[in-house]
Amino acid sequence: MKIKKIFGIVVVTLSMMLGLSLFTSVGYAAEGTIGLSVLTLQNPFFGVIAENVKAEAAKHGYDVIVVSAENDPGMQNNQVNDFIVKGVDAIILNPADSQAVAPSIKKADEAGIPVFTADIACLAEDCPVVSHIATDNYTGGHQAGKAMHEALNGQGKVAIVDYPEVESVILRTKGFHDELKELNSGIEVVGSWNGKGAKDQGFNVTQEFLQTYPDLKGIFAINDPSGLGAYAALEIAKKTDQVVIVAFDGQPEGKKAIREGKIYADPIQFPDKIGQITVQTIMKYFAGEEVEPEILIPTALYYKADAENDPEAQ
Repeated sequence: MKIKKIFGIVVVTLSMMLGLSLFTSVGYAAEGTIGLSVLTLQNPFFGVIAENVKAEAAKHGYDVIVVSAENDPGMQNNQVNDFIVKGVDAIILNPADSQAVAPSIKKADEAGIPVFTADIACLAEDCPVVSHIATDNYTGGHQAGKAMHEALNGQGKVAIVDYPEVESVILRTKGFHDELKELNSGIEVVGSWNGKGAKDQGFNVTQEFLQTYPDLKGIFAINDPSGLGAYAALEIAKKTDQVVIVAFDGQPEGKKAIREGKIYADPIQFPDKIGQITVQTIMKYFAGEEVEPEILIPTALYYKADAENDPEAQ
């Protein structure tokens, strides 16, 4: 039995004997603490992961410290260092950079703190992650390619609003390219621009490639914020009827855009499941059970017909 748990039992016992209020007069020690550093809380997707991590951890008596790396690998490194100093029982990361995160993970491992990655993996060699829980992004990329092929009848120039530092996005774009190749599609991918997964950057890069490719027919945006930024640029250029957007995520704002015809389709993710399953995997690990090194959650291709019957898209 952990010292924290013993302490908690003593506190409860003394509180009952002395007639004290358990939570206000003395304070109850949780079973433990999990540190979570998300890529950015500016993106609602990672907010959903965080809320579900907290809710699932609470079921097992664990507190969660949630911090946002704001897409900054250096900031995330400092956050991991802080988790180590605080002596958390486990760390969950959405890496801000799939290569640069490795030293932080190694440092936590050397301190005896197990690290789990959620949604975004560490791609560096010898990266001691216990388990990676994520969307099946590669298959989702295939679904995005299928949707683009359908929307354009297999013809036209397409650009990608990318985020190549992030492992999950690398898999999405690879799946997208591979699906077009397998379909023997006549779609030409003219290039990828880094939109950093953000609405404002998606807007900026879309303006750039509309100038370079005025005959562009499609945009694959690697998440909903990128797709919404791209649509705003198309509105200004008066090309919303010329260019089709396929995005990725299935956030409420993205689903609403699909219902309104701004985005053609999304392979949708389930960030609630990512958060829940990550904590469940940590609990299995704490219990001494064997856990899978990778757990993938399938996506589902989501169209306007789906959005019209989805309360979340209203």
